[in-house]
Amino acid sequence: MRPVLVLLLVLAASEAAAIDLGKALGGGMTAAKGLSISDDDVRAAADRACAWMDAHNAVAPAGNAYAKLTSGVTSEDGIRLDYKVYLVRDVNAFAMANGCVRVFAGLMDKATDDEIRGVLGHEIGHAKLGHMKAKMKTAYLTRAARQGAAATGGAAGQIAESDLGGFAEEVVNAQFSQKEESEADAYGYHFMVRHRFDPAAMVSLFKKLPSGGGLMSSHPASPDRAAKIQALIDNKA
Repeated sequence: MRPVLVLLLVLAASEAAAIDLGKALGGGMTAAKGLSISDDDVRAAADRACAWMDAHNAVAPAGNAYAKLTSGVTSEDGIRLDYKVYLVRDVNAFAMANGCVRVFAGLMDKATDDEIRGVLGHEIGHAKLGHMKAKMKTAYLTRAARQGAAATGGAAGQIAESDLGGFAEEVVNAQFSQKEESEADAYGYHFMVRHRFDPAAMVSLFKKLPSGGGLMSSHPASPDRAAKIQALIDNKA
């Protein structure tokens, strides 16, 4: 199994939300709608969610072919990066506000270095464009309504331990609209250009990965995505 050199970058601090399902019972959805989410809440939620994911997935150890990651970037937007590979067959990747970046072995089996960089540029786009933060708040409101819980003082508290796993998995598997996915694709293209990687790798990746399952489950049809990136390349947009 060949090593893959991966550039690992991190989503901006606007990408996650903290949850408190264990206090202020009875507030329900009405109070939760007024929730404010601070950057500290975001980082605290990311720390715990990433730790839960690490504990529940096989992490490639030092010396493993998948673990031999090389990156010229050790931080992004002032955030120090922490990256690992999960030895699972899923075709996926994610990043969080605390510098936690994880790539799944199933994606590395299918993709070249630049193709993976394109995926990560896409994920960064979801954070920069505010898509991920919106999904996190929705996840919070859903849980608050279901359990009759709300945060006090207008700020999110700690994630309830009993709900941490569900929250972490919802972060990783967040579903986006076709409009959001298209916007994140365009961001990924410009990311590749800015960092002098080959944006054509995004086209080749979309041709490899059909819609339906894993990384592509909520995305527009892959041929349409490939065509849009190719148009950006041709027009040097």
